[in-house]
Amino acid sequence: MKLVIAEKPSVGASIAAVLGANEKRSGYFEGSGYLVSWCIGHLISLADAATYNEQYRKWKYDDLPIVPQDWQFTVASGKEQQFSVLKDLMQRSDVSEIVNACDSGREGELIFRFVYEQANCKKPFSRLWISSMEESAIREGFSSLKDGRGYDNLYQSALCRAKADWLIGINATRLFSILYHKTLNVGRVQTPTLAMLVNRDYAISSFKKEKYHVVRLDVGGVASLSERQDDEAAARQMKAACEKS
Repeated sequence: MKLVIAEKPSVGASIAAVLGANEKRSGYFEGSGYLVSWCIGHLISLADAATYNEQYRKWKYDDLPIVPQDWQFTVASGKEQQFSVLKDLMQRSDVSEIVNACDSGREGELIFRFVYEQANCKKPFSRLWISSMEESAIREGFSSLKDGRGYDNLYQSALCRAKADWLIGINATRLFSILYHKTLNVGRVQTPTLAMLVNRDYAISSFKKEKYHVVRLDVGGVASLSERQDDEAAARQMKAACEKS
C-alpha cells in the first residue's frame, strides 16, 4: 500500500480520482492499493519563542537575540485532526511507501518534510514532481516517481528560509517595538519591500523639475539622442562637433 500526501484537499481528490482511490474516508481516500491524503497547507510550523522559555512571552530587550539551539516544531492551530490522520496513516502496518505529492517547489517540499519528521516516520518516500493537474500529467508523474532523498538540498534550502524568517521576525520585531514603544512588524521580505515602496513614494513626492539638454542627430531618416546634459555649453559643444562631422 502506498500513501500519497498532497498539499491541498482539492489536489488530493484529483490524484485519488486518477489512481482509483475512490473510497472516501475521514481525511483521506482509499482504493486500488493507494491511500491519498493531504496537508491543508502548512500543518507544521516552527514553534513560537515562548515554547523555548516562558519568559519570552514578555518582550524584553535583555532577552534579545533569541536564537534556538534545538529547533522545535508545532502543529498549526485548528489543523490537529488532519495531522493526526496523516500520522496514523504513516504508521499503518500495510503502508510500505510514502509519496510526496505536495506542490513541486521549495515550499511544497518543506510542508511534506515537516509532517514526515514530526510524525517520526522512517518509511521510504518518493517524490511526485508535476506541473499540471491534468490526468495525463498525473499518470505520467506516477509512472516516473523520483527518489525522495534526491530533493534533500531543496528541503534544506526551504528550512533555511523558514529559520531565517523566524529569526528576523522574532528578534527584529521585538527590538524595534521595544525601542519605539509600539508594535512594529519586521520581516525578511515584508520590510525591504515596504522600504522600496516608501523610497519610491518619497522620490515621487520630492520630485523637482530640472532643466537638461539633449543633442539630436538625424542621419538618413534615423534619429539618435545623446544622454542628458545638465550643462548647456557642453551640449552645444557636442552639437557643434556633430555638425562638423
